[in-house]
Amino acid sequence: MHPARGACFLWLRYICILLEKMNASFDPSKPIAIGSDHAGFEYKQQIINWLLSNGHLVTDLGVGENKSVDYPDYAHPVAKSVENGGSCFGILFCGSANGVCMTANKHQHIRAALCWQGEIAQLVRQHNDANIICLPARFIALELAKSLIEIFMETEFEGGRHGIRVGKIACSS
Repeated sequence: MHPARGACFLWLRYICILLEKMNASFDPSKPIAIGSDHAGFEYKQQIINWLLSNGHLVTDLGVGENKSVDYPDYAHPVAKSVENGGSCFGILFCGSANGVCMTANKHQHIRAALCWQGEIAQLVRQHNDANIICLPARFIALELAKSLIEIFMETEFEGGRHGIRVGKIACSS
């Protein structure tokens, strides 16, 4: 076999394994990682109680009280927990959700998505295989946050052409 042909075969096998992993839904035996800065603290606390009352496991990665903090200090632990497989997915809150989303997306295998409407929460799962939902506590109601999290949890990744696109997101440096 020509060496280039072998390399192509290995690359295709790697893509197939990657796509199989991406098609898996969230593992309910693992906890949901959740974190926030001070702007999202109240929502985080209420969402934790709501998730627990619905039988979900939760890992609260802070903030532990409603005082001014730096959002990267709480977004990184959530992203790390999802990235290393300790959590099935993550939920992040901050005022606009932009800061926590940008921070989480610095991690190689994280696809954090800012959501403020149901269709967006659905599409980021279907088309982008998002594994962290970022919610803007200053711009959405608590009931909408719950609805977006439900949509995010219940929506499966479609794979196919979307899997190929998601496979191209990671940096190859």
